Amino acid sequence: MIKKAFSLFELLVVISIIGILVAVASLSYGTAQKKARDTRRVDDMNAIQKAAEMYYGQKNYVYPATTGPSGDFITSGVMQQWPKDPKGIGYTQYTYRIGTTYCACAAVEDPASGNSINNTCSFAATGAYYCIKSQQ
Repeated sequence: MIKKAFSLFELLVVISIIGILVAVASLSYGTAQKKARDTRRVDDMNAIQKAAEMYYGQKNYVYPATTGPSGDFITSGVMQQWPKDPKGIGYTQYTYRIGTTYCACAAVEDPASGNSINNTCSFAATGAYYCIKSQQ
């Protein structure tokens, strides 16, 4: 009677293939998560820009001076809440600089998603930040 079984080499090949597939899948999943968070950051920046322009029109052509949960954006009613970074507390905060104009930036994880090389609105084709600035 002959026993049919897998050899040690065949088992190692199968385990190696499974390991490679798991590694590729987890890498793809991580990349998809980064892109999703960057998309959220871009959407948040666009919402801040729309709210700032709305505030500008409502408040005698002056941009909001303060941000955060109790800032001018919220107290004036142009935003319900100040957006938070999707990666969570302690990662990055959205920066907002005010003067006669404004600049707001968010750090992105994928440089292809960014449009600024730093958080002072130095616009470029790609970069580590996504920034918006006043339209007036």
